[in-house]
Amino acid sequence: MTEFNVLGDNAEWQKDFEPRLRASYMAAGLGAAAAQRMFDDVCADIGDWTVAEITDAGTRVGYVAVVVTDDNGAPAGRIGDLRVDALHAGRGHEQAARSWAEGWCAERGARRLDIRLTEPAGELFDEYFVRAQLRMRPVGSPPEPVDGVIARPMTQAEYPEWLASEKVAYVGDIVRAGALSPEDAVRKSDDDFAKLIPEGLATPDNTFLVIEAAGEQIGTGWVRHRHLPGVTYGYSLHIEEQHRGKGYGRAAMAAGEQATLAAGDSALMFTVWGGNEVAMNLYTSAGYRVVEEGRSIGLPRSAA
Repeated sequence: MTEFNVLGDNAEWQKDFEPRLRASYMAAGLGAAAAQRMFDDVCADIGDWTVAEITDAGTRVGYVAVVVTDDNGAPAGRIGDLRVDALHAGRGHEQAARSWAEGWCAERGARRLDIRLTEPAGELFDEYFVRAQLRMRPVGSPPEPVDGVIARPMTQAEYPEWLASEKVAYVGDIVRAGALSPEDAVRKSDDDFAKLIPEGLATPDNTFLVIEAAGEQIGTGWVRHRHLPGVTYGYSLHIEEQHRGKGYGRAAMAAGEQATLAAGDSALMFTVWGGNEVAMNLYTSAGYRVVEEGRSIGLPRSAA
């Protein structure tokens, strides 16, 4: 029978958890410094986590770690870790630990439970909705150009219309992924853009592009360099709807990869929001690996 004992001292669990998390990021292709930055972000509130030892007939078989935090005024739960030792895997302990985590968080008022997966979890979280994937690919050499397509710097005159369009698209992505209400998504969009590019086109370490084919604008790009050590982050590499289905998606990524190399970084990273299977398939075909995947489910499960 699976049982759970909340630990008073998490030191032994941390000795097990921290190397696993770092190793998972490095296995996805991140360098040591970038992996450490990702690790620091995940573990920023680790002191608040509640960790339970998973036992079977008195033998420890794994750990589960949970926390409930404030998310835009509402409590949200998170599974920080769920691991069953290989020797004891496949005996129902994983499902029991998931149920324990859901119940623990629901008892503390959480109406949503999130998990950040850095390794395949089999079918354990299939019922959880995919909110977003973080994908990355090393860029070792200049990408192959796409015939007839160029990427040029965005002009000041083009910036206001681009910014308005990006804010609307960002709101749509957040709402489609089920992360926030439309009203909260608008507020988040305004706040995030104000923080990320306070000086507009002049904001340091950012590249803004207009993508053209045969002299006609077909898309835009926005990437931020040194988002992590050696990693450029692609906030937006967008092909306008009327020009999709013509192979230009790869041209947009090539523009981002070229900007990555020009800035001295060696990898390009994106977030793909849940529900955008077209983009997920495009990134998979282009060799962008999943670094981590965020999933969530409503609580209590009976009301999901």
